[in-house]
Amino acid sequence: MADRFLVAGARVAGAACAEALLMRGKTVTVYDRDDSERIAALAALGARTVVADGFDTALLDDVEEVVLSPGFPPHHPIAVAARERGLDTYSEPELAWRLRGPGAPPWLAVTGTNGKTTTVTMLAAMLRAGGLRSAALGNIGEPLVHAANGPYDVLAVELSSYQLHWSAELTPAAGAIINLAPDHLDWHGGFDAYAEAKTAVWRGGAAVVNLDDTAVTALAKNTNAETTGFTLDEPAPGQFGVALGFLVDYTGGEPVRICSADEVHPPGAHNVANALAAAALARGVGVSCEDIGRALREYTPEPHRNATVAETGGIRWVDDSKATNPHAAAAALAAYDPIVWIAGGQLKGVDVGDLVARFAPRMRGAVLLGQDRALIADALARHAPDLPVTVLDGDDDAVMTDVVAHAAAYASPGDTVLLSPAAGSYDMFQNYAHRGDAFAAAVERHPSAAAPSEEPSETS
Repeated sequence: MADRFLVAGARVAGAACAEALLMRGKTVTVYDRDDSERIAALAALGARTVVADGFDTALLDDVEEVVLSPGFPPHHPIAVAARERGLDTYSEPELAWRLRGPGAPPWLAVTGTNGKTTTVTMLAAMLRAGGLRSAALGNIGEPLVHAANGPYDVLAVELSSYQLHWSAELTPAAGAIINLAPDHLDWHGGFDAYAEAKTAVWRGGAAVVNLDDTAVTALAKNTNAETTGFTLDEPAPGQFGVALGFLVDYTGGEPVRICSADEVHPPGAHNVANALAAAALARGVGVSCEDIGRALREYTPEPHRNATVAETGGIRWVDDSKATNPHAAAAALAAYDPIVWIAGGQLKGVDVGDLVARFAPRMRGAVLLGQDRALIADALARHAPDLPVTVLDGDDDAVMTDVVAHAAAYASPGDTVLLSPAAGSYDMFQNYAHRGDAFAAAVERHPSAAAPSEEPSETS
């Protein structure tokens, strides 16, 4: 490994990378646009720190390798300058892989457009149920650079397209691509590049493939990895699937039941698919179907993913703020009917027309907010001209109070008010969690939502 590094970005991942390198006696320069307590802490550990609005390419003059925070796209000046100089450039998961020592735990990787965190936390629960020391890491939890040599038997690792793009040696023992839909096109420059980045999880030679997703199966046709497929239909031999309402493993001579599909939560077919993907990875390291089923029955979902925040007056209020693109929103919209839809934010160049055309018949009304609210309003006007729609202009989280008030006016007993924005959150909120928390707080404050329930929800 090299001795002199530039770490670009000093948030959680970047700071962890700098710390790990400094602990190994490396010379580290840390660059960030904003000063912070992390910058000061890294300077105290011996890093050279540079805080500036613009990047001076002179910072690369005495550098052998560059570690980029995952948010840096390939067209960022740092990435371009490093590539022109022939410098090895990668991000935190790749560094974690390179720092692995003898006996380091293998990685089971999960990627896809939506459902990664749910799948990887399901997987970690399955591994632990099978008696293996494990943790869900990657985009969540403890930084990989600190845990890659930790006290684990196997790691459940969530990897984004950003992280996989900036990887070269990272080789999971097995990897699942759970779905693919247009997202982050502005970062990657197009869908093909985005999809290709995902295939890095199959480098280890074992691929878990969503047989119901044509984009994933198309990628699988070009891999040399040994594939295991999963489907929401009845599985063929060698596959995982759903038969007579049960998740089953048909990789042996006979189908073996895992658990009832109704026992998978959060609800929705997409989460059944996530559970099947996790089960395929867990079975690959010897976890029994019995242990996998127990893990799914006891699984606690992550916040902001189809999470019911209130049920009052026969109306269910659901926080699905993690739906930061149309593909994710489609999964939640398919799980409820009828719906008052709360949507809007940053569409990131992705068209929302197909989503609106498909699900508008389920809607009682829609409340729109955020940067690209007008684009969603236009789609609703084309595909559902008679649907009541409110478009709100607020530019901070205070607007969520008005969002909830308008949604409550549209809703009737038996309806679900669904925050599933189909868009990113950074236009108005710190992140999707902040958006979801603002929604839940506004629901709690609203008189009709906070009142005791007068009758049970028809969808409960």
